[in-house]
Amino acid sequence: MATPLAPDGTREHSELRELTLRGVIIGGLITLVFTAANVYLGLKVGLTFATSIPAAVISMAVLRKFAGHNIKENNIVQTIASAAGTLSAIIFVLPGLVMVGYWTGFSFWETTAVCAIGGILGVMYSIPLRRALVTGSDLPYPEGVAAAEVLKVGDSAGMSADAADASLADAANGARSAGVTSAAGARSADGAAPADPAAENAKGLRVILVGSLVSAAVSLLAATKAIASSVSGYFKFGTGATTLGSSLSMALIGVGHLVGLPVGIAMLVGVFISFFVLLPLRNAGEVAAATDTAALADIVDTVFSSEIRFIGVGTMAIAAVWTLIKIAGPIGRGIAQSLASSRNRKSGQEVAVEERDIPFPYVAGTIVLLMVPIAGLLWNFVAGTDIEEHKVVLITISVLFTLVLGLVIASVCGYMAGLIGASNSPISSIGIIAVLAVSLLIAAVTRGTDAQPLSLVAYTLFTAAIVFGIATISNDNLQDLKTGQLVGATPWKQQVALIIGVLFGSVVIPPILQIMLTGFGFQGMEGAGEDALAAPQAALMSSVASGIFDNSLDWSLIFTGMGIGAVLIIIDEVLRATTDKYSLSPLAVGMGMYLPVSLTIIIPLGAILGKFYDRWAARQPNPEFKQRTGTLLATGLIVGESLFGVVNAAIIAASGGASPLEIFPGGTAASVLGVVVFAVAIAGIYSWTRKKAAS
Repeated sequence: MATPLAPDGTREHSELRELTLRGVIIGGLITLVFTAANVYLGLKVGLTFATSIPAAVISMAVLRKFAGHNIKENNIVQTIASAAGTLSAIIFVLPGLVMVGYWTGFSFWETTAVCAIGGILGVMYSIPLRRALVTGSDLPYPEGVAAAEVLKVGDSAGMSADAADASLADAANGARSAGVTSAAGARSADGAAPADPAAENAKGLRVILVGSLVSAAVSLLAATKAIASSVSGYFKFGTGATTLGSSLSMALIGVGHLVGLPVGIAMLVGVFISFFVLLPLRNAGEVAAATDTAALADIVDTVFSSEIRFIGVGTMAIAAVWTLIKIAGPIGRGIAQSLASSRNRKSGQEVAVEERDIPFPYVAGTIVLLMVPIAGLLWNFVAGTDIEEHKVVLITISVLFTLVLGLVIASVCGYMAGLIGASNSPISSIGIIAVLAVSLLIAAVTRGTDAQPLSLVAYTLFTAAIVFGIATISNDNLQDLKTGQLVGATPWKQQVALIIGVLFGSVVIPPILQIMLTGFGFQGMEGAGEDALAAPQAALMSSVASGIFDNSLDWSLIFTGMGIGAVLIIIDEVLRATTDKYSLSPLAVGMGMYLPVSLTIIIPLGAILGKFYDRWAARQPNPEFKQRTGTLLATGLIVGESLFGVVNAAIIAASGGASPLEIFPGGTAASVLGVVVFAVAIAGIYSWTRKKAAS
């Protein structure tokens, strides 16, 4: 059989199968699970998790059953699942259209089109950046490197007999050079026996499954009201009042484990600033009128949602601008290098398989071509509304904004993912800045007209959703391409896989969003109940846009947050310049200031647990595997609760809005029992994981 052609007409040099039908199918099935989990988690707490590593583990466990599987095929599977799981971050914007009362549900085809077009643009815009920010950069790409290591370990379990014999011979030679008489008796420097990749993969998958089951079981108990899902209290503090509490969420423990202690500490700093400084100061004049706990709670919650959150917005905004300033130089140099490399390739120079991207003319043509359906979507969005007469100006602004700023957004998000990982990257701050920019532009061109603020807010959010698709996929794309670089993948095939992943995610996201809306609703929308999902980023972006168009945005709150952010930036830069291990992420502090305290407190607890676990793992033989096992446990905790949330939402939706699972009365006893069950579950699952990793 002839060697297949690459898109540029050259022949492939690799004999390993890579972009296969079975890989696409497996990636699509994993997509269903992780996209559903990420949509639920994002709507609940405003955070999503990276799916590359768990997708790689599951892929290896499944593909081992098939003949001829290899590391490159596994990489394609994790690429598809990772892209679709990451695209779910589009829910940071789209629910805002329901929250402001413009949409009553999520039209399948319209929502799918927004996700697909924005996601494909994210892939296209980040392709020219691969050489600059991946192969020609020293950015760490922590999750990309970790995923590559997982794939490499799993690949050794699928070697042919000859390859295995060669590997054994290499081990024997290495052992003899170290003074060991045989490969069978070879030990690592710390005295550990050689790793068994097949056994490690089986353990990893088992840890994910058990963690998911435990997390889902705790969520089921909370859904029945046998135990509380959170505990909280309101009290006077100084001259004002504040609140403290914690969600009893296994998923948030997993989130904390993954983001790490520095982020957890920064979020605690944000909690202190908001709930022990700003909140008591700003409600001091109202607390005296509170006659009972319910009145006190109402005052505290109102001030927090209407004032403190906007201060947090200002902190995140200035931190995001500072990040843009810091990386502007590297991005400019990277784009120049990428264009120079493209010219060299066009002149006929031989390019290795590992360096072949989708050709730039195809990339540029796709970007321009996609502006047509974007214009069509926007045209349909304004048809029959009170802003239809302004459609030409509005659509022109939106299309140019997407076209011109797309590359900047992709560059910024890709660079941030390279620095701190896709799951830690403050992607929502880019969304906030995009909403601010689009809102100000649209407000400027519609000033003095009869356009209604609600329609302008909705149009702004719809435009921002497309731009946010670019941001979220470019944030993930370069991370996946780093993994591909480390395992010898063909870039253009991986980029095609990313597009396939986007299409899978675009089909999955709309029905899950509709299930969440029907089952729970979103906080702030008409008819939302006590179990309504917070959708914090969507609420924030809606509030920012609404404040600009109806002139109700209190800019003093934003400026106060910016001032706090400026101080945090100075502190962070001083720490980074004078120490090797201390930092204070302004964006993480801003998140701690913005999120409800019940969600924020538990994440640092997970980070602390993760730190203790990693310290234990570092003292053990084969520490990398043991640390990775902890990561997989954290992933399982997130997946279990998130998937149960999707199932529970479907049950509620099917029953007409009342949950048939609520069979217990709740109350104080449920709160006490909830704390006990939660503590026992966390202690038990971490203890079990340590034993499983050490065995």
